[in-house]
Amino acid sequence: MNGTVSLDIPADALASARMTLEDVRLELAILLFRLDRLSLGKAAEFAMVSVGEFQSQLATRKVGPHYGVDDALEDADALAKLAR
Repeated sequence: MNGTVSLDIPADALASARMTLEDVRLELAILLFRLDRLSLGKAAEFAMVSVGEFQSQLATRKVGPHYGVDDALEDADALAKLAR
C-alpha cells in the first residue's frame, strides 16, 4: 500500500490523555516495534522522527534493540546506496 492512511481520534480524547498527534504516532510506533511488527527504520518512519531520535525514545522507555532480518536487509540497502 502506498500513500498515507488517516485515523480519526476525537480531540477530547487526545486532550484527556494529554497527548498530541505526534505523541500518539510515537507511542504506536514504539508499540509496533516492541511487538516486532515494524523494524527500527520503519518504526522511526512511522513516528516521523529520525532513527537516532527513535532510538533515544526507546532508550528512555528501556526498550532494547531488535535486529532481525528486515533490519539487516534495510542496512544492506542503505550501504548499497552509499556505495553508488
